[in-house]
Amino acid sequence: MIRTGVLLAAGHGSRLRGSAPYKPLCPVAGRPLIDHALAGMAEAGLTRAVVVLGYGAGAIAEHLARRHWPLFVEVVFTPDPDRPNGVSVLAAAPALKGEQAVLAMCDHLVAPALYARLASTGACDGVTLGIDRRIGHPWVDPDDVTGVETRGAAIVAIGKRLGSADCYDTGVFAIGPALFAALGSFGAPSLTDGVRVLAAEGRAGVVDCSDLDWIDVDDPAALAKAEAWQLARAA
Repeated sequence: MIRTGVLLAAGHGSRLRGSAPYKPLCPVAGRPLIDHALAGMAEAGLTRAVVVLGYGAGAIAEHLARRHWPLFVEVVFTPDPDRPNGVSVLAAAPALKGEQAVLAMCDHLVAPALYARLASTGACDGVTLGIDRRIGHPWVDPDDVTGVETRGAAIVAIGKRLGSADCYDTGVFAIGPALFAALGSFGAPSLTDGVRVLAAEGRAGVVDCSDLDWIDVDDPAALAKAEAWQLARAA
């Protein structure tokens, strides 16, 4: 059972700038996105979270320092928030010291059970991605979501606007040293670059999370859907 989470919270989040100056602090049902993520990781049984900061790092770090969290939270920094998200993933590697972790995106609001499923599945000898086979789900933006093509439990292809996709990338992974090695082979990698390397080696697998809710809170329309979901869940 994985006990450590890595939370990427380094991007600009420009499409939500009208709701909050920094996306991780954007409120959903009265709580910032980063609060939802950290509370969800703790509920899933994780005991430690490595938060990768970049844009707005000072304000977000101050927010984290002001609160008491239900798990141990430490902060690391990406060298450049303008570079692809694989660079942010690599920034977390020294803190993990070779152990596996559940990797998640701060702007993906997910059911805590999704974190738990990846934590119990593990990265095996490569990487494991939580996927959703509900193609056409109304919470998913088809122009922005990362599509995945699978063969059994293996990833065959991954990318945006992937015509052969049979499922969606939920943004929650189980990762380990193999992913960091794959990302390190590039100068400025995206996370997808690393997954593609491992997929070509037959070391990128999936676990079906189609029964669990999640949403990428990336723009005002998605924010409204996330608000409705969380308010209904609370009720």
